Amino acid sequence: MTTVPDVPILISPSVLNADLANLTDEIGRITHADYVHLDVMDNHFVPNMTFGLPVVERILATTDVPADVHLMIDHPDEWAPAYAEAGAASVTFHAEASNAPVRLARELRAKGARASIALRPATGVEGYLDLLDEFDMVLVMTVEPGFGGQSLITGTLPKIRRTREAITALGRDIWVQVDGGISRDTIATAAAAGANMFVAGSAVYSADDPNAEIGALRETATAAYRSA
Repeated sequence: MTTVPDVPILISPSVLNADLANLTDEIGRITHADYVHLDVMDNHFVPNMTFGLPVVERILATTDVPADVHLMIDHPDEWAPAYAEAGAASVTFHAEASNAPVRLARELRAKGARASIALRPATGVEGYLDLLDEFDMVLVMTVEPGFGGQSLITGTLPKIRRTREAITALGRDIWVQVDGGISRDTIATAAAAGANMFVAGSAVYSADDPNAEIGALRETATAAYRSA
């Protein structure tokens, strides 16, 4: 695999595995993170419910860590722009839920957020390869979305690789994010396949020192990505 030079290796811990009743302090434990990953779930697109825009707005007002908002919701075309307006650094919506993903991505960019499209494990990337320029990031879900603590689905690795190869051929700095089952045991494999942004929830928040775990994950991923 030919990699794009200077692609950043980024760690975005998910608060899904944190104490949701004490998010300000929990995000304070991950000050070495590149982003904080906020999973918004509506109990329709996925069989779980977390929090919505008011909580995200409060988080944005109380932390300096950039917010990486992952919308696992129906009707993102209607709801996603508000998260960009609130100040999220990156807003991810699901291809399976959006009626007009290109239009939505352009709207998110116009409001100042990075625009990202997410693909469930069984959703192919091929239909989006000609549209890569419209997105700042592609999130390849490495578990079924909805719950933390799952094991990485290794069958998603070829999709990560195809996505990175298409981005490399395009010559653009488009990030590839993976979410689900990322730990010290799996992050090197995902990085070698071409991922450069990693969502890690339980691996970070179950560690005695979350910031030290973030550093270890970043170091392992960097070495694997550069050697691929």
